[in-house]
Amino acid sequence: MTKRQYDPDFEKILPLLPTVNDFSTVENVQKLRSMDRFAVFDDGGPPKKRDDVLSEDRTVPGPQGAPEVEVRIYRPREETSEARPCVFEIHGGGFMVGDLELMDPWCERVCGDLGAVVVSTNYRLAPEDPFPAGIEDCYAALSWTANNAEDLGIDLYRLAIAGQSAGGGLAAGCVLMARDRGGPKLCFQLLEIPELDDRLETESMKAFTDTPLWNLPNARWSWKHYLGPDHSGEVSPYAAPSRATDLSGLPPAYISTMEFDPLRDEGILYAMALMHAGVSVELHSFAGTFHGSSLVPHADASRRNAQEVIDVLRRRLGA
Repeated sequence: MTKRQYDPDFEKILPLLPTVNDFSTVENVQKLRSMDRFAVFDDGGPPKKRDDVLSEDRTVPGPQGAPEVEVRIYRPREETSEARPCVFEIHGGGFMVGDLELMDPWCERVCGDLGAVVVSTNYRLAPEDPFPAGIEDCYAALSWTANNAEDLGIDLYRLAIAGQSAGGGLAAGCVLMARDRGGPKLCFQLLEIPELDDRLETESMKAFTDTPLWNLPNARWSWKHYLGPDHSGEVSPYAAPSRATDLSGLPPAYISTMEFDPLRDEGILYAMALMHAGVSVELHSFAGTFHGSSLVPHADASRRNAQEVIDVLRRRLGA
């Protein structure tokens, strides 16, 4: 096997990172949720809160017959009479872990740097609540955001959706739902290291069985829990967007992948499928990186990745 040439900026932290996790039981998943699995990245305490951003936690109506959904709304402190662009954000975590706190620094930066409103959503997690619970929660919160655009002070013509890892897959699924259900008219989709394909057959997925943070064994449990113990037959493209056969009429996209990430190839293939369907796509695969390597903020690749996200959102939202 060819030796993986990780970027030198990651050399010190690589031996400290978890690889294959035991997600085999509900109890094990819940234990992992309670652990600070990202403490190894904390080299100076939690990020300082921005003075130019205000945040507010709310609960909004969930899908019919389901619990309410928790969202966190970020607004620039500076007031304006103009409607602002909005980014609807979905956190990652393999459909099993993660919460609003995970993306708090990202949301603050997007809000502060772009002068945009950011709505970040929680959602029910597997294995306790398999598909379609999580994506229906996300879609309900997205619909609430669009339906309350005036109160939120947002411009409905500049409403984008964003997600990372499993959140990227949920974001892509919400984009398909919005098109098919006549829902919110999204202007852009930002899919970072997205988890899109339950089939686990790409070359990168088969090759990366022990990579940091995410790998083939973790992905197997992720999809097994998300699709549920009673799953059989066809998999919905809302669960696994790579299975969609019609990608026409979707908003422009930005997709990022990491070189030594098992999700790399499904992100690239999804970008190509979007382009074949006539959707404008910007695709960037970062060399020497791994799934979640952006959590090492001082690395050059992480800085370039973070700035590129801000720049592409600024262009697409006219911020």
